[in-house]
Amino acid sequence: MASLRTTAGNALLTLALAASMTGAIPQPALAADHVIKVGVELPTSGTDASDGVPMEQAVTLAVEQANAKAPKGFVFKVSAFDDTINGVHNPQQGVTNIRSLAADPSVVGVVGPFNSDVAAAEIPVSNQALLPLVSPAATNPALTTAKYRPTHPNIPTFFRVSASDDRQGRAAAYVAHQLGFKRVFVIDDNETFGIGLADVFTGAAKGEGITILGRDHLTTNQQDFVPLLTRIAQTRPDAIYYGGVTSTGGALLRRQMGSAGLDPAKVAFLGSDGIFDEAFLKIAGPAANNTYFTAASPNIEKMSSARAFIHAYVDRFHAQPTAFGANAYVAAQLIVDAAERAIRASHGAAPTRAQVLANLRNTTSFHSIIGTFSFDKNGETTNPAMALWKIEGNRQVYLHAVDMRAVASL
Repeated sequence: MASLRTTAGNALLTLALAASMTGAIPQPALAADHVIKVGVELPTSGTDASDGVPMEQAVTLAVEQANAKAPKGFVFKVSAFDDTINGVHNPQQGVTNIRSLAADPSVVGVVGPFNSDVAAAEIPVSNQALLPLVSPAATNPALTTAKYRPTHPNIPTFFRVSASDDRQGRAAAYVAHQLGFKRVFVIDDNETFGIGLADVFTGAAKGEGITILGRDHLTTNQQDFVPLLTRIAQTRPDAIYYGGVTSTGGALLRRQMGSAGLDPAKVAFLGSDGIFDEAFLKIAGPAANNTYFTAASPNIEKMSSARAFIHAYVDRFHAQPTAFGANAYVAAQLIVDAAERAIRASHGAAPTRAQVLANLRNTTSFHSIIGTFSFDKNGETTNPAMALWKIEGNRQVYLHAVDMRAVASL
């Protein structure tokens, strides 16, 4: 026993001497966890940051929760990129980001993008790399078609958890009719999302008996809308429908209506979830009131399934989550779920990007905080939801869910 103590003592002395020389106490080597990265490609600076930052935070929360119960030997991490240039989302920056994410083999899927204009540029690149994108909000109907998959036309790599614009445009027309608007002028921001949305709204509104007084487009970086609005005032509209987002002119357009003879208290402003952000309230100011918009997601505050998410988000980030944040949270969970299914199927082997993509395509009856859904053969959610909101007292007020069965008949 004495010799054993001496041997142990010598070993400890050797470790102590090593520590004194290196400044650190040697530790036993541990096997490193295999890192699985969830990419994030969103606008997290500039005007769009009021949408992008809460979405990135929601992804972070989903990944942190996943790590609390991750398969042994694996750890999930976030790899985040911003697609903003000069304060506005930028398609080419989005493409650069997707190429960087695709070059990292540990990235098995990406949450994003947010804007359809960016998505239109990114999807061909991600399809070539067979890198799945799960978007919280890029809703142009054409994005899930083979048009954007030139390399692998029969392999969808773009998925979305929100209703597409063909549904949202029709929902807005249905709402406009229900609200009693008979004369509407249509404006879009000349981007993929805005044009597509305005096109659908225009056709559906005519079908509802609404008179479309005219149609116009904004130009990039336009700041002065008074001449356009002055011309519109001569048509005596009940409302203006805007297809687009806050950062491409939506808030300024609303703010300047009063200067052109369009009293915001009398002429309503109709839009989509492209203006569902704090930036619209801040920039439009008091003129934001009497604005109605549809949102391609349910009101999570009314859903018992979202209570735990809301509490966890508030605890983690000390702010209320947004509707898009909820969508991003679900998008991240889908990627994590697809990776974990691959790990289980291979009995503990690291998941490949191909396996994750296949599992996303085969997603069925996924139970989430925004409802249970599957993806159809093109990557569309099978359970689209739509809500109507109004801005009153310079705050967003939930009115009600939109009857999607009635919308489908338009």
